[in-house]
Amino acid sequence: MSDDAAPPDSLMPYDLWAEEALREVAVRAIESAAANGLPGEHHFYLTFRTDHPGTSVPGHLKARYPQEITIVLQHQFEDLIVNRDAQRFEVTLFFGGVPSRLVVPFGALTMFHDPHVRFGLRFPVLGMDEPAANDEPEGPAEPPPPAAEEPPAGPAQVVSLDAFRRKPAKDG
Repeated sequence: MSDDAAPPDSLMPYDLWAEEALREVAVRAIESAAANGLPGEHHFYLTFRTDHPGTSVPGHLKARYPQEITIVLQHQFEDLIVNRDAQRFEVTLFFGGVPSRLVVPFGALTMFHDPHVRFGLRFPVLGMDEPAANDEPEGPAEPPPPAAEEPPAGPAQVVSLDAFRRKPAKDG
């Protein structure tokens, strides 16, 4: 018998359970921030699908980011609420000084990153019929490098992480 034989297909959904457990880490972090605020220098980059069912973003953001957006929870956010029954979180961010309410299902999250401690996770999108166009490997992420200098306060900014995404290998 060879050790090189492929393992049998599992009748237990281990992959799904592992993804749910990793997503729970992000949800607990958001929940902690909602209950207690962000301690010390912790702050979160949250990337999510704007086209995911149940996601609600203002029209001007949806037009600019029709598939995916990254928000930063740091200095200026209000009314962060985690609703486990509805499997989503809600937050008010300020874009150009204008408050915008965002509703994000947990299944829409594709990345969680706390640059203060260099902790990051990537997730597959849940609850969509088609995979995301830029699907990336699952599991712990290589977090983007921390921002060079972050202002102490100011309006919330949408951050594009496209420069940090791994490019697919080209056939040569």
